[in-house]
Amino acid sequence: MLSNDLHLDAKSIHKLESKGLCLETLKRQINEDIDLSLELWHAQGLKIIKQNGYFYFETKFISLKKAEFCIVDIETNGSKIDKHQIIEIAAVKVVNGVIIQRFESLVKCKDINEHITLITGISAKDTKNAPTLKNVLAEFKLFLGDSIFIAHDVKFDYKFISLSMQKIGQEPLLNRSLCSLALAERTIESYRYALSYLNEALNLHPDATHHRAMSDVLTTYELFMLSLKNVGKSIRYVEDLIKYSKESKRLKRPKFDPLKIKEEDLL
Repeated sequence: MLSNDLHLDAKSIHKLESKGLCLETLKRQINEDIDLSLELWHAQGLKIIKQNGYFYFETKFISLKKAEFCIVDIETNGSKIDKHQIIEIAAVKVVNGVIIQRFESLVKCKDINEHITLITGISAKDTKNAPTLKNVLAEFKLFLGDSIFIAHDVKFDYKFISLSMQKIGQEPLLNRSLCSLALAERTIESYRYALSYLNEALNLHPDATHHRAMSDVLTTYELFMLSLKNVGKSIRYVEDLIKYSKESKRLKRPKFDPLKIKEEDLL
């Protein structure tokens, strides 16, 4: 996803994350002026900096305490980007464990079937006076900026938003991203890692309304904070955390569901 939009190969992207990419390699892979490309990429949410003659993702040098994380969740009227659309989006910006900004909006949608309404509680009538997808995504893009994009099962939310932006004529997202589910698998022992299950097992957000965007964002925020507490002290920078969430060994899951055992004890 990122490599295609940046027009860089996987090896070059790995160097941007780690030991740095030299100017010659960067020039060979892009046709545009380097400075112009850096500006365009930053406008799409990705800041690449030059240090000691090499190029890096800026997030390699941003500490976890100073990083701006944006936790995002969307609700859609289906899973296929060519047929469906976002019907609700919510996000919070987090710096040093504190929520500093919030974003939330329904999105005008003419067709929401009964199954989706049953799951989310959102009907087409509820979105009648909501802003259009184009307007909501324009505002969301400004809100997101170059923050690190976090979601539970991040691939779906990130890709759906990025493709939705392209459908309305905007450039795709290039923000660095982190999956709260993958991070939880490496920091919290659990029988399952669905957000609703983790919320019940860990009592993350007692007043949660599952499958409503802001509620799921706040649940994910609590989960992310708990995961950060369990990350080792060697994880100091954003790129360290992203790498850890992808490559560190997953924790062993319990053989039996503790929630079911608890229910059986109550019978």
